[in-house]
Amino acid sequence: MSWTDVTTTAVVLFFIMDPLGNLPIFNAVLAKLDTRRKVLVAARELVFALIILLAFLYSGETILKFLGLEQSSLSIAGGVLLFVISLRMIFPRRNNTDELDGAEDPFIVPLAVPLVAGPSTIAMLLLLSSQSPSQMLDWTVALLLAWGASTLILLAGPLLLRVLGNRGARALERLMGMILIIMATQMLLNGVREFAQSLT
Repeated sequence: MSWTDVTTTAVVLFFIMDPLGNLPIFNAVLAKLDTRRKVLVAARELVFALIILLAFLYSGETILKFLGLEQSSLSIAGGVLLFVISLRMIFPRRNNTDELDGAEDPFIVPLAVPLVAGPSTIAMLLLLSSQSPSQMLDWTVALLLAWGASTLILLAGPLLLRVLGNRGARALERLMGMILIIMATQMLLNGVREFAQSLT
């Protein structure tokens, strides 16, 4: 197992999951629950998200073969999607939390999917499993590390928001978005290079 690959991938997945950006939404959705119930529901949704992400990680190659997709197309699509997600992190839209407050006990949607197990995270896992299927242990450990760090942040959400404040959390999210833009550009360039090589 390559710990360099594990660490790099875990950091990328952590940034894509964007737990700091999801903190206000988690708090808004669970606002009407008591403290104990809030932690239990959040933990349940995070476990659901992990199961979904592991399913896509281990079935990624099969899905790509079934759909007839190539790695270059997935790299390009993943890069574009990641770029869009990064822009939203840097220039966030105002969340309509009024609608979210009505959900007293969410089930899978919207906390597990798409907040934690979102399309960009799934695309990244599909790309990893298709490019290097021999490193599935590395990708699994990386996913568990990223999910674990995101879980700690989201479960400690009320405390973190009191310490950082909304402005502090937003500033950190924008910094993560800047780093993701660089990664998205590299992923896009890799996909274009792979596609050009396949033509020659």
